[in-house]
Amino acid sequence: MLSKIVIANRGEIALRILRACREMGISTVAVHSSADRELKHVRLADESVCIGPPASVDSYLNIPAVISAAEVTDAVAIHPGYGFLSENADFAEQVEKSGFIFIGPRPETIRIMGDKVSAIASMKKSGVPCVPGSDGVLDDDIDKNLQIARDIGYPVIIKAAGGGGGRGMRVVRSEAALHNAISLTQAEAGAAFGNEQVYMEKFLENPRHIEFQVLADEHGNAIHLGERDCSMQRRHQKMIEEAPAPGLSKILRKKIGERCAQACREIGYRGAGTFEFLYEDDKFYFIEMNTRLQVEHPVTELITGIDIVREQLQIAAGEKLSYKQKDVKIQGHAMECRINAEDPDNFMPSPGLISRYHAPGGAGVRVDTHVYSGYRVPPYYDSMIGKLITHSNNRESAMARMKMALDEIIIDGIKTNVPLHKTLLRDSTFQAGGTNIHFLEKKLGM
Repeated sequence: MLSKIVIANRGEIALRILRACREMGISTVAVHSSADRELKHVRLADESVCIGPPASVDSYLNIPAVISAAEVTDAVAIHPGYGFLSENADFAEQVEKSGFIFIGPRPETIRIMGDKVSAIASMKKSGVPCVPGSDGVLDDDIDKNLQIARDIGYPVIIKAAGGGGGRGMRVVRSEAALHNAISLTQAEAGAAFGNEQVYMEKFLENPRHIEFQVLADEHGNAIHLGERDCSMQRRHQKMIEEAPAPGLSKILRKKIGERCAQACREIGYRGAGTFEFLYEDDKFYFIEMNTRLQVEHPVTELITGIDIVREQLQIAAGEKLSYKQKDVKIQGHAMECRINAEDPDNFMPSPGLISRYHAPGGAGVRVDTHVYSGYRVPPYYDSMIGKLITHSNNRESAMARMKMALDEIIIDGIKTNVPLHKTLLRDSTFQAGGTNIHFLEKKLGM
C-alpha cells in the first residue's frame, strides 16, 4: 500500500481524500496556497506545504511546485482530486517521470480521452453508442461540411475537440449559418484551449445527462457502478445529481454499463472514470469521458456501498479491484445538492466570513464540506463550498430527507444557493423525475 501521498487539491475533495487515507493508514501531505492555510485538511494532514500565492496558476496549477512538494516530503504518490491538474496529461506524465505514482489513468489515456474526436473514435470502436457526427475534425472545405450537416440532419452542434465545461460549442439550425459558426468556434477553441480543431454532431433538443461510473485496475479488470442523472444544470454546470437515474430500466443500465466496462478493458484504462452520455428517446449517446474522480461520486458510493476513493488508492498501489461486477448491488436512491457560496438570485459569488455553520444530520444524511464557523471563503476559487447528500430506500424518501436537510443547514455570514435548492425540491416537475438538461435554465428564465 502507498505509504505517503500528496493531496494536490483543496476544499471538500481534499478533505474527502484525507479521510480515506486516514482509514487506510496512509500518511498525507496537504499542498496549499497562501490563501488556504486555514483549510480543514491542511490542519489535519500529517504535513503541509505552501506552494504559492492565492492565484491558482501560481499554486494549484503550478506543476513544478506540486512535484517539488512531493520530493521534499518523501511522498510516493500524488492524488489530483478533480479540477485543477486532474485531467492534465502533461502533469500526469511529469509525475511519473519524476518517480512518483499518479493516482489516476496513464498519461496517454488522459490524452486520448481529453480530445473529444479521439475519444469518440475509441468509443465507437468499443461499441459504445455515440451521437451521429462528422467522425473526425472538420476542415475548411465548405461544400464537404455542408454535406456532412445534411447527412446528420439539422440542428447540428459544432464542438471544440479539446473543449470542456460547456465552452467551445455552437448550435447551428440552418445551412446559411454553418460556415460562420465553424469559423467562430475554431477561433474560440484556439483561444480557450490552444487547439482550433472542431467537429460536428447532431444536436439533441431535449436530452437528459446520464453518466456511468467505472473502476478499472492495471490487471485488466473493469466494472461499472451504475449511473447518475446529472440533468439539473445551469450553463453546463451541474447543481443536483441523483442515482440511479429515474425511469431507467435495469436492462438498459446493464447493457450500457457493460459496454463502458468493456471499453475500459479495451483501452487499458486504470483508475476511476466516468462515461458521460446524452439520453433521449430511450437511446444513449456518448459525449465524453472524465478521467478522474467526479464531484458527484458520493451518490454512487451510497447506493453501492463502495468507497470509490479507497479503490482509487488501492488501484494506484497496483492491487486488483476489490469487487467483481456480480458484487455490485444498487440499493435505494441517493441525491446530492451542490452548496455554493453565491447569491441564489443572480449567481454572483459570495466570498467572506462564515459567522455560523451548522450541519444537518439524521438517518441517511451525508455532508461533504470543508467549511466551519469562523472559516473565511476566499474569492479566488470555485464557489462550491460543500455537498449535501441523502440516501434512502426510494427516491421519494431520499427527496424528503433532502428537504429536511436543506431546512436544517445553517450557513450565516455569506449568501448560498440553499434557497434555490429548496425551490427546486418543491417543483412538481422535478419531483416527478426525468427532467432534461434545459429544465433549470427555462425555469430561471435564462
